[in-house]
Amino acid sequence: MRTYNEKVSIYHGMVSTIAVNLASNFFPIFAISILGATNYQVGLISSLPPLVALVMTIPAAILLNRLERQKKTVALSVFWARIMFLLLAGVVFIHSSYQSWAFLIIVALMNVPGTISNIGWQTLISGMIKEERRGAFFSDRNRLLTIVGMVTTLIIGIVMKKQTENAAAYQLLFVIAFIFGVLEVFFLMKHKEKAAPKSSIEQKKSSMDWTIFKDKGYKWFLISALCFNFSWQMAWGLFNIYHVKYAHATILWISIFSVGNQLVQIFSFPLWKKWAEQKSNTLVLVWVAAGMATAPFLTVLSTNLVYITIVQMTSGFFVSGTTLLLFNLLLEKSPKEKRTYCITTYNVLLSFVAFVAPQIGIWFLEVTGIVKSMGIISILRFFSALVFLLMYLKFMKNNKSPKFYSRKKASY
Repeated sequence: MRTYNEKVSIYHGMVSTIAVNLASNFFPIFAISILGATNYQVGLISSLPPLVALVMTIPAAILLNRLERQKKTVALSVFWARIMFLLLAGVVFIHSSYQSWAFLIIVALMNVPGTISNIGWQTLISGMIKEERRGAFFSDRNRLLTIVGMVTTLIIGIVMKKQTENAAAYQLLFVIAFIFGVLEVFFLMKHKEKAAPKSSIEQKKSSMDWTIFKDKGYKWFLISALCFNFSWQMAWGLFNIYHVKYAHATILWISIFSVGNQLVQIFSFPLWKKWAEQKSNTLVLVWVAAGMATAPFLTVLSTNLVYITIVQMTSGFFVSGTTLLLFNLLLEKSPKEKRTYCITTYNVLLSFVAFVAPQIGIWFLEVTGIVKSMGIISILRFFSALVFLLMYLKFMKNNKSPKFYSRKKASY
């Protein structure tokens, strides 16, 4: 039986997924097909948002830490982020020589309120969902949201299959995305939030608690997760460029890639949850990272769109594990009394990685070409799997320590 907040969180997630799928999923093809963006600018679509998040994360955490209730602030941040979709719809009215850069600036600014809402939601939901219910709840939630995302993307692909170079079609998508953004705000406000004790707020007024780095479990999580994210995000811009410029995918095919990926995720979420409970999160993440290493190498073997769809479906199997296990492990390895600091630190470091990694990926593309650059990224992803394996072996060796291995099923 779901609690009230669990139900509302799922409704909120559904409309949020629709808003993102209506807009963000089509940013690269909009930039390339309509605005004539260069490879470097396509890379910035992935890099600029985390750069803004890097700058905004600490101020956002300080703001959220000082609030007795965070819900209204998070909802307002979501509203301002979604208003940016309306600004994107107006980019085509700017002089053509400035359109790409105006688009990038708006996408970047979108992440000012977006950073506040992201950190706020993570902290908010972690306090509303009991620890023993997190694994099952987030597995179910992710699966339901993936279904919604898949259906949304498929509908968009079918409706817009002949509109790849029609600017008005993208403008309509951005406007509808804003409408669903308003629904996001509505469902966020429906959550029931308990005010934080004033004593707790007083303790959290400092901008940082450096003692979190004394926790070996959290410290190892940071190292492993950041290595994995670096190799993962290096390829984001390259996938977009390969699909549109090399394979000549239309909106319909971009949608089919996404649907295939999400369809596999729907069925694999419960499997990753089951395996993590049986084996441990860290050991299963070794296989997730190794599986993710195959995607870049396999993608560039052919420009056949059906083949790329199959590769995307294979990738979806491992993406579901990444989505579920990394977030659960973050909450698990963050001491409850310092959770906001732990989440903030992770987001700051993740933002730095997410800014640098796509640019390095684009640099590899320019220097070595698409095939070699994808091969290099596959190798780096495999090495990130070895880092998770090292983490697992280290704590297996010290499994007598109750601090790090107190729960056999879910510690790592």
